[in-house]
Amino acid sequence: MNISNTKPFLKVKDYSVSGETFQLLHDAELDMLITHPQPSLDTLPSYYESNDYISHTDGNRSLFEKMYQFVKGIALKNKLRLLNFHSQKGRILDIGAGVGDFLAVAKNDGWETVGIEPSEKAKEIAIKKGVPFVENLVALENNSFDVITMWHVLEHVPNLEHQIAELKRLLKPSGTILVAVPNFNSYDANYYGKFWAAFDVPIHLWHFSKTAIEILFAKENLKLVKVLPMKFDSFYVSLLSEKYKSGKMNYIKAFFIGLKSNRYGSKNLEYSSHIYVIKNI
Repeated sequence: MNISNTKPFLKVKDYSVSGETFQLLHDAELDMLITHPQPSLDTLPSYYESNDYISHTDGNRSLFEKMYQFVKGIALKNKLRLLNFHSQKGRILDIGAGVGDFLAVAKNDGWETVGIEPSEKAKEIAIKKGVPFVENLVALENNSFDVITMWHVLEHVPNLEHQIAELKRLLKPSGTILVAVPNFNSYDANYYGKFWAAFDVPIHLWHFSKTAIEILFAKENLKLVKVLPMKFDSFYVSLLSEKYKSGKMNYIKAFFIGLKSNRYGSKNLEYSSHIYVIKNI
């Protein structure tokens, strides 16, 4: 991704691991932010080494983790419903499958499932749930999946344009891609600014808008057909943002900011996170 036509937007700190500060650069044509500098492929894994990276565990230790697991259960049902609405049961690839909960639910519902997950720790947990994995996309055949999902994963991949080209290669002619990513144009993002937890630098390399998603996928003849809100994300992100801003979990304040973000989202259609439904054309 070329950064020569970008402008400085905001400086953001890595609150989870390193304490380092990174610059967010704004690409006006795409309305997208780019983390700069981006870690090398060798150093990137070290930025994931946090006990608070909850999506790579089945953690249920604290009140926060208990709430996360409860909401995750609801979200899994919603994802399965969305999956079945947009596609007949077939073969599904989940990139960044984490601890495998989504694929386990899909498998139990009659889908043929395949996962990719770089974290060995998360993969070990997923395998115990019966989730099958391949090591990388290269090993997969062209036009072999009815659905490909990336739940809060696209913002993590180093080579963005190559990744989207691979999605196109793997998708059947009538296939569907479901992509969930944070939205830096949301109310909670604007409210928290440099403390907004969904910036999550440097492991979030890209920060998308609806415009960016539509343009990037259109380059591979993939059409954005629907944008859906992820309303729970505003509360989760606001809670973490409160921690980064004040040093403590302010549950009441976070709840009201999350509520306010969803209210604004219902008017301007800019929620904390979106699910993008993308079709092969």
